[in-house]
Amino acid sequence: MTQRFDKSNLPSRHVSVGPERAPHRSYYYAMGLTEEEIARPFVALASAGNDSAPCNTRLDEQADAAREGVIANGGMPRRFNTITVTDGIAMGHQGMKSSLVSREVIADSVELSVRGHCYDALVGFAGCDKSLPGMMMAMLRLNIPSIFVYGGSILPGRFHDRDVTVVDVFEVVGKYAAGTCPLSEVHALEKVACPGHGACGGQFTANTMACVGEAIGLSLPNSNMAPAPYTTREQIAVAAGHQVMDLLERNLRPRDICTRSAFINAARVVAATGGSTNAALHLPAMANEAGIGFDLFDVAEAFKSTPYIADLKPGGRYVAKDMYEAGGVYMLMKTMLDNGLLDGSCMTVTGKTLGENIQEVTWNPDQKVIYDVKTPLSPTGGVVGLRGSLAPDGAIVKVAGMRRLQFEGPARCFDCEEDCFAAVEARSINEGEVLVIRYEGPKGGPGMREMLSTTAALYGLGMGEKVALITDGRFSGATRGFCIGHVGPEAADGGPIALVEDGDTIRIDAEAGTIDLLVDEDVLARRRAAWTARVNDYQSGALWRYARTVGPASQGAVTHPGAAAETHVYADI
Repeated sequence: MTQRFDKSNLPSRHVSVGPERAPHRSYYYAMGLTEEEIARPFVALASAGNDSAPCNTRLDEQADAAREGVIANGGMPRRFNTITVTDGIAMGHQGMKSSLVSREVIADSVELSVRGHCYDALVGFAGCDKSLPGMMMAMLRLNIPSIFVYGGSILPGRFHDRDVTVVDVFEVVGKYAAGTCPLSEVHALEKVACPGHGACGGQFTANTMACVGEAIGLSLPNSNMAPAPYTTREQIAVAAGHQVMDLLERNLRPRDICTRSAFINAARVVAATGGSTNAALHLPAMANEAGIGFDLFDVAEAFKSTPYIADLKPGGRYVAKDMYEAGGVYMLMKTMLDNGLLDGSCMTVTGKTLGENIQEVTWNPDQKVIYDVKTPLSPTGGVVGLRGSLAPDGAIVKVAGMRRLQFEGPARCFDCEEDCFAAVEARSINEGEVLVIRYEGPKGGPGMREMLSTTAALYGLGMGEKVALITDGRFSGATRGFCIGHVGPEAADGGPIALVEDGDTIRIDAEAGTIDLLVDEDVLARRRAAWTARVNDYQSGALWRYARTVGPASQGAVTHPGAAAETHVYADI
């Protein structure tokens, strides 16, 4: 079984081959490995499993199941763990500043563990928002044969005879603040909204990036929409462990798979599913790891010509379980490929092209979740890029399920999310206003917080589409309404958003892709001359370090130059 692998060209030779590696091998003998097992390729099983949230509680057992596939196909599995910060728990307070930073820590920690122990291949398991792109970033950075496995989504809760998700709980907070529901209803809903293991069930950030995993070719076909409690997940883990050994034999690496065309495919799938605006942050960050120039505007360009065809929450009716039962991401990609919206020549971890994988799928006209491209929910994608005098470096808005695509009104400025949320709770927000939350960008936050608590509370008050909200921070994939994020340059860098004053008119046109501050340039020049940079409260530790290295949101909010600056690739050590 192991004879087909020549360790003389694999990273693990540095810790297992030759007389000089006797001390290293002694550690492996201490863990019960045999001489034959030490001679096998070492496969990292990186798990983001923990007890922090239900998104992550099944990941370790899935990673352990993958051992079986690795061993059966000639490898030696080595499991280790990385962190997560779970957005549903970090949301609405200072803890959310840690969320995006955790993406970099996850990628860095996986990189360091693989480098330090000289692993030859990688299977990564992730469940919550930032852990998905963080794990895929590590794969692209290391460029060893890799497969990404999503831990699966939660099943929907049931409340008053309807399916519910955690978003319903966030929104009921606003209803309670508005006096339209009793506290007893809040308690009753919070107890049933999340019925077990798995990540948030709608097309929020976790499921969006899970779709990206399949669309970009790093995940096995139709593996990521299976809910976490399904026994199918163990079979998927075993299959991933087995398949990564075939990739190692072929030396088929992530950068062979994740080409520029593959990134465009992934962006189109995000748009077609009405996915999270966070994909416009994570796809550029992943591309940076592969040395591919792919920024917010490249993402937005792909969005422009992609119809919205998957009726998923928060803009639609269904959750990930329903999409899985309808045929999954490959059923969606079937109609997209048939109508010229995907590049089928891109390679995938199956060792076949995307087109070859899709050929094995038969379109199911009876399912209700995924529409044919010829009869879409709307002719353009569920996510739109914006640019204009308020956001010269771009911004992003999710329009899936929205009835209103233009908005003009007076600005109401807040210099942090807490102040805006307090105004919403106090019901002092007025219809027609454009709420501006600034100094929440990657550098200014620091950490680029999500604003789900605020946007959900607005919906609970019945103001969801009666106001617009603009920020240099982010929005949750669960956010709905006229909410524009990633405004750049951010306020901390003196971008136009820092110069807005209460009462200024802001005009947004999601059809035309524009966002403008209607203030004379001479007025802005005077404000710019008087503006001074702010000092945030994080002057030590991880957030301090992040603020000093992070780049703009339009480039993915990355903290290092990526593959473009490489002089060598880990896989070739």
